Amino acid sequence: MAVGAAGQAVSLSDGTVVPALGQGSARLGQGRHPLADEEQAMSTGLSLGMTLIDTAEIYGDGRAEQLIGRVIKGRRDSVFLVSKVWPSHATRAGIQSACSASLARLGTNYLDLYLLHWPDRVKDLAEVVGTFEQLRAGGHIRRWGVSNFGVAELDRLFRIPAGEQCATNQVPYSLADRKVEREVLPWCVQRRMPIMAYSPLGGEGSSVLRNPTVQRIAASRGGSSAAVALTWAMRSGNVIAIPESGSVAHVRENAAALTLKLEQNELRQLDQAFPT
Repeated sequence: MAVGAAGQAVSLSDGTVVPALGQGSARLGQGRHPLADEEQAMSTGLSLGMTLIDTAEIYGDGRAEQLIGRVIKGRRDSVFLVSKVWPSHATRAGIQSACSASLARLGTNYLDLYLLHWPDRVKDLAEVVGTFEQLRAGGHIRRWGVSNFGVAELDRLFRIPAGEQCATNQVPYSLADRKVEREVLPWCVQRRMPIMAYSPLGGEGSSVLRNPTVQRIAASRGGSSAAVALTWAMRSGNVIAIPESGSVAHVRENAAALTLKLEQNELRQLDQAFPT
């Protein structure tokens, strides 16, 4: 699998190598941009090495998955495909049904990674893990993980039989939101489990890209603020960043992070501008 021009990649605990920079889809397929533009943007990202795509059944009530299915048609084998099940479906029957529906919308017979979207309102985490393991044994998913888990939930997960098979924890992480550095990220790193960072540019309305320090570093490198912020998020080798974009121009700015390496003095400047 392509991992980007600079080979910047992250290893999962099972040895699978995935791109450190992927593509999100939370707001795609919902009319924010013309569908053709969003599809072209994601296709461009694939061509530039951002071959990990994250989605979920809840995104646009499945429309994001349908969009992705159109984009990856004919090149499924070159994509690391991630989707998520909503907690209200987190029973054995609910997960099996949700997974089947996601596969149908995506036009594929397997997911590379299937995540539990939130721990909230999940009555039986052991049943979730058991169902994920059944889906994996049946070839419907290659591996599974979680999203938005804190340390307490992760501890509980790892006490469940097969809970240690969890491949990742998808959490918000950016210069503007460094909370996971205090507990969650060290917990995951200790167990050789990378995190997947959503909203790595700070989320909608974030001032990260307008920050003077970020802009100054970007200007000195002849690049974009987005590339600087994404390179920062991926700097440890333990983070997979999944920015979303419905614009080809923005995707190209994001992809530049695959060939950018920040110097120690630049990292110190960013630490000062965005303290933990």
